[in-house]
Amino acid sequence: MTASAAWLRTPAAIRERAGQMLKYVEDGRSAWFALDAAGLEAAVQATLSVTRQRFRDPSKIPFHSRWRHFEAGGRDRWAGLAERLKGLPPEEVARRRIDLAVVSVLLDAGAGGLWSYKEPASGQSFMRSEGLAVASFNMFANGAFSRDSKNDPLRVDAERLARLTPVDLAMGFQVRGHNSLLGLEGRAELLRKLGGVGLERPGALFDLLATSKEIKAESILAVLLDRLQAIWPSRLELDGVPLGDVWRHPAVGLVPFHKLSQWMSYSLVEPLEGAGLKVVELDALTGLPEYRNGGLLVDSGALRPKQKLLLEKAFAPGDEAIVEWRALTVALLDQIAQHVRIHLKMDAASLPLVKVLEAGTWFAGRTLAAQRRKDGGPPIAVESDGTVF
Repeated sequence: MTASAAWLRTPAAIRERAGQMLKYVEDGRSAWFALDAAGLEAAVQATLSVTRQRFRDPSKIPFHSRWRHFEAGGRDRWAGLAERLKGLPPEEVARRRIDLAVVSVLLDAGAGGLWSYKEPASGQSFMRSEGLAVASFNMFANGAFSRDSKNDPLRVDAERLARLTPVDLAMGFQVRGHNSLLGLEGRAELLRKLGGVGLERPGALFDLLATSKEIKAESILAVLLDRLQAIWPSRLELDGVPLGDVWRHPAVGLVPFHKLSQWMSYSLVEPLEGAGLKVVELDALTGLPEYRNGGLLVDSGALRPKQKLLLEKAFAPGDEAIVEWRALTVALLDQIAQHVRIHLKMDAASLPLVKVLEAGTWFAGRTLAAQRRKDGGPPIAVESDGTVF
């Protein structure tokens, strides 16, 4: 792999290109967005408001990860499964948690506003990210991803993923004519490709990462981008290397995001630490450029659309406006985190970005969306293929 392709896989590259995009917009060169300082402060205040509502003690804010969505509706679903894994060594429990997290994250693209999931055990209904999480969790618990669902259900095996069909997912996600899920084919294809990357199971990533007692967060991302590069749709390539979640902008050039891979990286922290390892330098990873964080910036007024069209039509992920929106989200999330820490009298060590996202920006984006639009959807519509958002 060339140095240029390797650099585009780093959080430093994501931040550098996001910073260039921010400067581009600050200079008034964007046809799509203008920045508003008062709106950015409104985004900070919205984040602080939901943070204080959700956490009386900011020191107890957990990581933003898929594990929070598994707790939707106030149920600790993993605790129930952990009982069934008693007696296994901590390393094997970590592998199984990674099995679950990887598959669930890959299924966590935008669901659309028409789909919901009713959990059989609780009778609760969930939409969007929580619904996708609970549905994938219950598929895992029922052995849907195991090669031996009867005798050893709580695992994910490559040979089973390689045979997974959209119909399998449709059944697990309760998809019917009146309950449609965006990007079903794309999600199934991602999991089939995951079954062909040369890992016996996603949990084998534990053994690739656990080479010392201390693991840098950036190293988690590097391993994921290296070992899972073959699963992403063929979009842009550089020197024969598929780039994944990297897009071209006419003024900035190639703009990397690696949103799902970073979301997965954040979601592997707890399984790794549960096995006695320590993940360090979490702030090396960036904020997640997805529609809740990005929506917060638009709905708060931090980003002002220059064209009504931006709020009226659906865009493809590679469209110039969407590349700008996502890059600006990365850059401005860092600024919001700095301001939130000042207000809460905390520093980056006690309140890393991953906790600001959880506290935080994601919920503030959802809150503002619910206030402004009947369906609670994002202010800017993106046509999802199930592999980006």
